[in-house]
Amino acid sequence: MSKLTVAVTACIFAVAFGASQTSVRAASSDEASIRALENRYVAAVNAKDVSAVMKVYVPDESLFVFDVLPPRQYVGAKAYAKDWTDVFSMFNGPLKIEISDLSVAASGTMGFGHSIQRFAGTDTMGQPVDLTVRVTDVYRKIKGNWLIVHEHVSVPVDLHTGKPDLSSKP
Repeated sequence: MSKLTVAVTACIFAVAFGASQTSVRAASSDEASIRALENRYVAAVNAKDVSAVMKVYVPDESLFVFDVLPPRQYVGAKAYAKDWTDVFSMFNGPLKIEISDLSVAASGTMGFGHSIQRFAGTDTMGQPVDLTVRVTDVYRKIKGNWLIVHEHVSVPVDLHTGKPDLSSKP
């Protein structure tokens, strides 16, 4: 093998390796940013702060959410902010949310994630509420910031009884 062939091959490997390392670092940075977004969401829900909750979502009418509460879907940030206002009004005192099994992936300006989210608190009738849901989010990087552009919240349903499984254990 000539010295030129060895040098060219070495350059190709160096460029390919360097590009793959940059891609891994970018993905790790983006995934860390998305996890930070989810942490801000948890803090906002625990504070029952609708304005802070909505800062993790795209702030316009392109937001699309399937939630467990009727109606079937929410189109736009205004509609979903009203949903959060209604949810918070259902609880006396603090509301506690915990996210587990969070998995995120991102490439370029798009990402997705899924998690298990548990909500606990006391409703306005003094009854304890303990609800576990499955959440899938689609993220978009807009002006350097990751935001949720689509969310799907669900619970498993027993097809024989038609009843939801609100504790959703694996």
